[in-house]
Amino acid sequence: MPPVEFGVATFVLPGQSASGDHHLVAGKNDTFLIAAVDGIGHGAEAASAAKAAISVLECAVEEPVISLVERCHQKLRGTRGIVLSLASLDTRHGMMTWLGVGNVRGVLLRAAIGKEKPREELLLRGGVVGSQLPPLQATVLPFAWDDTLVFATDGIHGDFSETLSARESPQRAAERILEKYATAMDDALVLVARLTRPRP
Repeated sequence: MPPVEFGVATFVLPGQSASGDHHLVAGKNDTFLIAAVDGIGHGAEAASAAKAAISVLECAVEEPVISLVERCHQKLRGTRGIVLSLASLDTRHGMMTWLGVGNVRGVLLRAAIGKEKPREELLLRGGVVGSQLPPLQATVLPFAWDDTLVFATDGIHGDFSETLSARESPQRAAERILEKYATAMDDALVLVARLTRPRP
């Protein structure tokens, strides 16, 4: 049983052969990297830029998130560029580091309500990876078993976060959010991931 259970739902703009929105969930040792990438615009060129970013991330799962974004920025010079949000989960120490450039929303929903806020929103920084990279600053926060992380590209209306439930399965949550909140005016992607307690 993998420690991260996840679900993905996507919408491709009618008339386009490929989506410019892509995702990654990859693990190595005690680190899981979760990312949602939105190629600027739509169609084949947007898809190509997003895929190039995913390939960079896949090759360096354990690197700090700021280094990963900088790697993507160098790789994507001369392309349309991308916006993205990504989170690195340190499962040994129960910490998550996340960072967003552009308008891919990120929400962390906590399974247990204690000292922490029940829901955290990722602070997004304006810019385009591959073109105009802003000063990068990642946020570090505790991450516990059964907490739920959601990334949604800008083809999803922003008020989806009010309907999140820690009990809903990740795949069902992704499909529901897409069905109810997709704008249908752009490619859309919803990625829902949950850190699940390992079985003995």
